[in-house]
Amino acid sequence: AKFASAYLRPGNSNRLTRRKTAMTRGACGYIGKKIFPGFPGCEPAMERTAVSTTTIHFVRHGKVYNPDHLLYERLPDFHLSDRGRRMAEATGAYIAADPAMNRSVAIFSSPLDRTRETAGAILEALNPVREARGEQPLELATDERIIEARNEFRGKRIGHGEGALWRNGNWRLVTNLYKPSWGETYRQIAARVGDFADEKVREFPGRHIIVVSHESPIFSYRHMLETGHPEHWMFLRHTALASITSITYSNETGRMVSVAYVDPAADVE
Repeated sequence: AKFASAYLRPGNSNRLTRRKTAMTRGACGYIGKKIFPGFPGCEPAMERTAVSTTTIHFVRHGKVYNPDHLLYERLPDFHLSDRGRRMAEATGAYIAADPAMNRSVAIFSSPLDRTRETAGAILEALNPVREARGEQPLELATDERIIEARNEFRGKRIGHGEGALWRNGNWRLVTNLYKPSWGETYRQIAARVGDFADEKVREFPGRHIIVVSHESPIFSYRHMLETGHPEHWMFLRHTALASITSITYSNETGRMVSVAYVDPAADVE
C-alpha cells in the first residue's frame, strides 16, 4: 500500500509512469522486471508457490473529439478524435506485441462510442496475431457495468456561461468532491465494476481478458482494491488516456494479487 501511495503522489516523473509497474499488496513490488525485495511480504520468485490467476487489462479509451468542451458523460455521438484514434492504435500495437496480453481470450467494452472505437483499434492489432497462431479472431462484447459514471453536469460546459458552477444552483451539486455529490458515487461505481470483474474472474480462470472502460470506473475500482475504499480525489487519478491498468486475481480466493500500469500512448501527438 505504501508503494502504491508513493507512486500516485503528484510530481512523479512522467517517464517513470510510462514504464510498466506492478503494485502488490502483501507481495513483491516490480518496475519492469526489477524486483524490490524490501517490499513487505516480498519473497524470491523461486520460493513462491504458483497459483492459477486471471488478469483483466482495463484500458481507458483514447482522446475524444469535443471542440465545445462539453462534459459528455454517457451522451451518444462522442467519438475518438484523430489523435484519440492514434492513441488507441498505439495501445493496440502494445497489446499485440505483449506475450501475455496478446493471449487474451475475450474483449469487453462499455457501450459508448469512444470505448467501442478504442476496442475496435485493439482488435485490429490483436486479431492478426491470433490468426497467425491459428486461433479464432476475438469479437467485442459490451457491458453496461463498465460504462462511464453518471454525472448531473452532462452536456454542460463546466466553468463557462450557464454551466458555471456558481450559476443556476449548480453549486449544490459540488458540496462533496470526495463522494462525489454531482452524480453516481465512487462506491456505486466501484461496486458495479467489481461485480463485473468478479464474474469474469470466475468465467475465465487462468486467462487474460481486455476491458475498455473509462477513467472514473477504472480508478474507483482500483482504489477500492488497493485501499479498501473507492473514494479519492479526482485530480490524483493515475489513468491516462489509452492507458492499461492490469489487475491480476487469484482463482482460488478471487482476491487481487497485483496491479500493473502502463501508458503506451504517452508520446502520441
